Amino acid sequence: MIRNIAAYHFVPVEAPQVLRDQLFSHAESLSLRGTILVAGEGINLFLAGAPADIDAFVAGLRADPRFAEIIVKASDSAEQPFGRLKAKVKPEIISFRMPDAAPIEGRAPAVLPQDLSRWLAQGADDAGRRLVLLDTRNREEFAHGTFAGAETLPIDNFTELPDAVLARCDAWRDATVVSFCTGGIRCEKAALWMRAQGMDNVVQLDGGILGYFEAVGGQGYDGACFVFDGRVALDPSLAPVAAPSAPSVPENPVHA
Repeated sequence: MIRNIAAYHFVPVEAPQVLRDQLFSHAESLSLRGTILVAGEGINLFLAGAPADIDAFVAGLRADPRFAEIIVKASDSAEQPFGRLKAKVKPEIISFRMPDAAPIEGRAPAVLPQDLSRWLAQGADDAGRRLVLLDTRNREEFAHGTFAGAETLPIDNFTELPDAVLARCDAWRDATVVSFCTGGIRCEKAALWMRAQGMDNVVQLDGGILGYFEAVGGQGYDGACFVFDGRVALDPSLAPVAAPSAPSVPENPVHA
């Protein structure tokens, strides 16, 4: 059995290259595969390996006070979904190229999966406002599945989201807008940026789709969640929906 983890954490990193080298060395010593991204704003990673080795890596990561509270989402698979281990220093842990989007000083308000599930069942938030579920992923991803009735954007890259949002946001003024993505990192940046533009009705789905699946299952969700590894996509039980093939992943697969 292979344990797969996805995690990100926004925190100031003064020496990204030093941290990159430390994380790579630790992951390599444990025979882990996947991708680690490090930037001045934090870390973002997808890794897979034997459960005991994954546990050892996470324990080592949390021993660093900067990452003591990092939230790790885990799932299991029969095959190793990554071909090799990569670690890189980047300008951002997810490229957005917008100011007011890195939650170093504070996060945008978030809704827990259990609360969103209740909102979906009752058809409104707790104040009676209608919901707009905003998918911040690209069209390749949401083709595999998304929340029923979600707003999807005609984008291929996350950097295209601002223009697509600004073209539609006037229609969302009377709603509570819930931004969501795979694991939380993109909807976190998107929600913070949108609120900086004056859209104070925006919240983020805490933990993204994978966190929602883990907490409440697939209530209100149609299809599967695309992931950036050889498993292709996961159903609400966090099981691959396609048989694993030889690992083949994009050069920069870590999004969440």
